[in-house]
Amino acid sequence: MTGDLGAGQTTSLTLGEVVRAALPDFSQRHRLPAHHWKVLRAIAACHTPALGGHQYECAHCGRAHFVPHSCGNRHCASCQRLKGAQWLEQQTEHLLPIPYFHVVFTLPHDLNPLIQHNQARLYSLLFSSATATLLEFGRNNLKATLGVTAVLHTWGQNLGDHYHLHCVVTGGGLAVNGKSWVSLRPTWLFPTRALSVVFRAKFRDGLQQLFDAGQLQFPSAEPRLADPAVFARWRRRLCRHKWVVFTKRPFAGPQAVLAYLCRYTHRVAITNSRLEVLDQPHDTVSFSYKDYAHHGTTRSMTLSLTEFLRRFCLHILPPRFVKIRHYGLLANRDRPARIATARALLGQGPIQAGHEQEPLATVKHVEPPPLVCPHCGHATLVLIRVIDRPKTPPIWDTS
Repeated sequence: MTGDLGAGQTTSLTLGEVVRAALPDFSQRHRLPAHHWKVLRAIAACHTPALGGHQYECAHCGRAHFVPHSCGNRHCASCQRLKGAQWLEQQTEHLLPIPYFHVVFTLPHDLNPLIQHNQARLYSLLFSSATATLLEFGRNNLKATLGVTAVLHTWGQNLGDHYHLHCVVTGGGLAVNGKSWVSLRPTWLFPTRALSVVFRAKFRDGLQQLFDAGQLQFPSAEPRLADPAVFARWRRRLCRHKWVVFTKRPFAGPQAVLAYLCRYTHRVAITNSRLEVLDQPHDTVSFSYKDYAHHGTTRSMTLSLTEFLRRFCLHILPPRFVKIRHYGLLANRDRPARIATARALLGQGPIQAGHEQEPLATVKHVEPPPLVCPHCGHATLVLIRVIDRPKTPPIWDTS
């Protein structure tokens, strides 16, 4: 399946093609918030003449070539790869020569309907509950301030709603008095069972505070949850079981941390590489996914275009919602000063035998792929003119 991409890009099936095929029928069947339609229109127009583009002429063969503009939307699979690499360049200067740990906090699926009706508030509660848990363990167990970078993911491999937070945690922190560096053992963070209990309690208490303040909206299928007694019983039932907190093995130094961040920070619900077949006569799309219930086996799933777009819309973030956040040692305010202090303290102490750290990784400046003439294959394209987007963009029903 061939897409309408610009020079230097692959010609495989793209999310934009799927959205364009699905929108006409989808817009007749579904009512969505205005910002959802804005996202869908942007993705549908990405790398098409609807956004204007650059007109080139090849100095080698003399033929013309038009490169349409991208949409730049943060939900667009075609636009996020370069943005992720550029963001990564900015984060490199904050890495320390220490072990880093990967912790995943997952919300139970019984919360899914409530989250769908209270996305911004409950996403923020997930951030605050998980990161406060990690920082509290650092203060109590190490008497130190850890650094945490947290990234929100809302999807599972089949595009269903699966709300979880990926956290990259420093293997140690600044002592509370700011005069020394306190290290963690390179193979151990904190007990996951204890993290789970504290995380669950913090989220439970945050839910109650939102309820008491009248800031929760309830699904139409469960209107009785607005009753305090019913909500209290539901909340107790929700906390009856263990919540999943998963601690992965520590990263093998800063290089691996960079690779992880680049892979996860700007990921969207589905990447272009997972899209397989767009069958417009039958109004279906097929994509690959990992079946973790069967040892991560790669399988193929086929959905109607309408169902595919419905699932994709579950993962459109609220307007201006920040999905990558830094806490503790890595919090944005005064971060350069804290990192400089940490580096100085780490440089003063001797490196323990058997735990030598690799040098800090460096990231080369990321440039867009070179423009190659699609007709002769030579990188000899000369810009002739820039074409602005038409004044009247494509219109879909936004009611």
